[in-house]
Formats: sequence, C-alpha cells, structure tokens
Amino acid sequence: MLVADDQALLRGSFRLLIDSEDDLVVVGEAADGHQAVALARKESPDVVLMDVRMPEMDGIAATQQIAGDTRVLILTTFDLDEYVYAALRAGASGFLLKDAPPDDLLRAIRVVASGETLLAPSVTTRLIAEFVRRPAQRVFHGLDNLTDREREVLTLIAHGLSNAELSAQLQLSPGTVKTHIGRLLAKLQARDRAQLVIAAYEAGLVKPG
Repeated sequence: MLVADDQALLRGSFRLLIDSEDDLVVVGEAADGHQAVALARKESPDVVLMDVRMPEMDGIAATQQIAGDTRVLILTTFDLDEYVYAALRAGASGFLLKDAPPDDLLRAIRVVASGETLLAPSVTTRLIAEFVRRPAQRVFHGLDNLTDREREVLTLIAHGLSNAELSAQLQLSPGTVKTHIGRLLAKLQARDRAQLVIAAYEAGLVKPG
C-alpha cells in the first residue's frame, strides 16, 4: 500500500505500524497529491492511505486520478469535514478519522482492500445522510433493471450489513450473496460497496436519518 500525508512524522508512524503486520507492506510514501498519483501509477498499490489536506495537489484531486485502479482510504481530522463529501464523490472507498486507534486503522485498510464496506461506522450514518442531501454529481443507471431481491440486498447493504449478516437475514448462501452483490456492481456500474451505499441513498431506497 501507499501512504500519502504531508507530515513526515505521521507518514513514518503509519509505515511502522503497517509494516509490522505480516500481510501488509508499504511500497511508498508521498508528501503531496502529485507524488501520490505518480507513486500509485508506478507501484499499483491495493490501497492508498490518503490525507485530505496536502500542498500542491490535495487528497481529493489525487483521489480523482487514482480511484478506480486503486482503492483509496481517506484520513481526516474531522468526522464531518467538508472535504470528506468531495472525497467520496471523487471515488474514495472509505474514510477514517486520524485519531482512530491503531487496530481500527489496520482493520480499515484490510476492509477497504477487500471492498467489504464503507468505513468509520461511528459517523457513517451522519456522513451519508448529509452527503446525499447535496446535489448529486453522478447518476446511477440501471436501478430500473434491478430485481426485487437485488433491491432488497442493496437496501440492506446501505444499512451496513456485512456479507455474513446478509446471508443470515435473507437465508441465502454466502456464494449467492456474493453473486447478488456482483450483479449490483455490474448493473449500477459501481466500483465497490461504498458506491452501492451511495446509490441506495440517492435512489431513495434508504432515507437519510
């Protein structure tokens, strides 16, 4: 993975923490958005740990250029920071507060790498509720083509259910749940689970608050 933050001390701390894990490795560090984009294209990391406020090019602009090929986990100081909304619109796969405990950060990296869910559960509901009140910049085509079961799965994803919880609640096998999610991603042309959550809110399947 790649660490992008304009503070060298924080980058070093993140790197030490991440490299201490057997299944995680940092392939580069970036001090601004330009460096983050260049390193992401060179190293093709699975995840970029992206600070929002950086000189030259900020984390949002960098995310716009990186997201799609690489998953981006946004780090921010404030849980309802204005930048977070723009970062999600830019294609970020998740977001976490900088003061999160080390274990939460490591868990977040692994979750984003797997595409399992949107992060920061303590603020996700408020974040998305505010997020969808803003003018939409993307239209998710394909909603009319969803089956009743796919709409049900999409709604439950927006409520934060994991694959295991979906399997239990709908009495479906894990493989069938994955198949439904794969079809949702394809039909809505969504990159990951975070975008499915956004699509559900913007389609009115789930109401803010």
